[in-house]
Amino acid sequence: MTRTARLTGAALCAALALVTLVWLLRDLATFGPTAELLWYWAGDHGFRLQPTAATTLVDPLLLAAYAVTAVVALRSPLAGSAMAVTGLTTLGLRLPGLWASGVEALVGTMIVLALGGALVVTAAAGREPAGREPAGRAPGDPAAPGTPDRPRTGPAVTAGVLCALAGLMWAAWEIRWATLLPVEYTVGRYTGGRSLLLPTLAVPPGWLNAVLVLLLLAAAGSAFARAPHTRPLGLLAGLLLAGVGAGGTAAALRQSWHTYVPEQDIYSLAYDIGCGYSLLAGLAVLLLLARPGRRRTPYRPVAALPPAPPAHRPPGW
Repeated sequence: MTRTARLTGAALCAALALVTLVWLLRDLATFGPTAELLWYWAGDHGFRLQPTAATTLVDPLLLAAYAVTAVVALRSPLAGSAMAVTGLTTLGLRLPGLWASGVEALVGTMIVLALGGALVVTAAAGREPAGREPAGRAPGDPAAPGTPDRPRTGPAVTAGVLCALAGLMWAAWEIRWATLLPVEYTVGRYTGGRSLLLPTLAVPPGWLNAVLVLLLLAAAGSAFARAPHTRPLGLLAGLLLAGVGAGGTAAALRQSWHTYVPEQDIYSLAYDIGCGYSLLAGLAVLLLLARPGRRRTPYRPVAALPPAPPAHRPPGW
């Protein structure tokens, strides 16, 4: 990536983080210094009806992703991949906000979509021209700092298996919910119908699961192929997976604190176990892919030894 593209990407990530931070600070000021906002993000909306939060658990996760991507854009050879993955994920998660209610939320969504699209364009158009070596890279040196490294085989395959299992699990849950729920409610889970009573910036649950499944399966395929962009793709997928799993696990634990605990059927228990797996698998993927890949040192033959002296040395040798 060129220096201009790196600076532009970092500035776009900082702007995205600023917009998200404003909404988060607004909710923190509304709820005060309590844990109610955290439980609200986990999905427990019954204990407090007014005021409602505008953000969800996705917003602090994206804030962390924007902060990390801004640093990566300035310092890492994975800057282009990180900016592209973060921008595409932002577009995928924020697109339903275009048909959300409220002028303030609509304006904020349009700003975020514009910044996310600009981040993708910067990642695509900001590459070094062909034939020009990046700064700090010697010509013909594949192991120089300017070249992204492939992840290690063991951690990449393990992370790919975890992501693939999680993606298939959430896809199976979406299929089951689509067969059990009425058509109107199923459509509302993807379009954000008013019957769901979602927060202002909430991603509809069906849409969120669809984006998560695509991200997990893409990360799994990239990990199995050990592509250079596996780390940014897998780290973002692991972050969202751990966040979704943490929210579901916290909601399940919250129910056990009540005096009356309704009897759970096998599907409710399986869902709670799936949320726990998502939390653990997401954390494992973050740990597996956080370590940089191994750089390959190009082979350089040992310098040839000087020729042996002749058998019959001339006079004065």
